[in-house]
Amino acid sequence: MNFNAASMLIGRLGTTEILLIVLVVVLLFGPKLLPKLGQTLGDSIRGFKDGLGGDEKKEDNDGKTEA
Repeated sequence: MNFNAASMLIGRLGTTEILLIVLVVVLLFGPKLLPKLGQTLGDSIRGFKDGLGGDEKKEDNDGKTEA
């Protein structure tokens, strides 16, 4: 599947399809696990973005930057 085919597939998702996907996710994971799942996803995305930065400035836990 190339990029055009994937974007066409995503472009065809309507309100009904999105609601159906959300319903399936809630049924699979349950309302208690969804906040943890969202936090894990956010941490993963944040880690990925930090990894893309490479050798840029890193922050200590104190908020100070080091080269």
